[in-house]
Amino acid sequence: MKNIRRSFLKLLGFSYLSAILLPYNLAYSAAKKIINPNLTEEQKKIMLDQATEKPFSSPLNFEKRKGFFHCANCDAKLFSSDAKFDSGTGWPSFSESLPGAFKTTIDYSYGMKRIEYYCANCGVHHGHVFDDGPTSTQKRFCSNGLCLIFKPEI
Repeated sequence: MKNIRRSFLKLLGFSYLSAILLPYNLAYSAAKKIINPNLTEEQKKIMLDQATEKPFSSPLNFEKRKGFFHCANCDAKLFSSDAKFDSGTGWPSFSESLPGAFKTTIDYSYGMKRIEYYCANCGVHHGHVFDDGPTSTQKRFCSNGLCLIFKPEI
């Protein structure tokens, strides 16, 4: 009973903290660099407001060619196609990013602790990284496909 109460109080504390920080998050999202003026409203929601695209909606789930995945906002090179795998989650997944491609922060939204990753160049949100990947890195970068542009090798 004591553990349940403690868990409830932690959750309540995180919810309260999120409510306090929400205006800051909204203000911060407006300050991120929009470099690509052609971003769609859905891309802006995901990249600037940490929204999530619908699972299984990205054509990049089926991309099998050799090449690189770039940030849809600033064109920074983020992932090699060699790191892509089918996680079965509905979003493009990668076992590792290119060095220096991302910065991370802890995300406590929805009452859970997750690691959010965002473009090191322009600061926009791309997804979350989990420790359940199938390779030796044991990482699964779960990416919103709308945040990525695939450029095949020539």
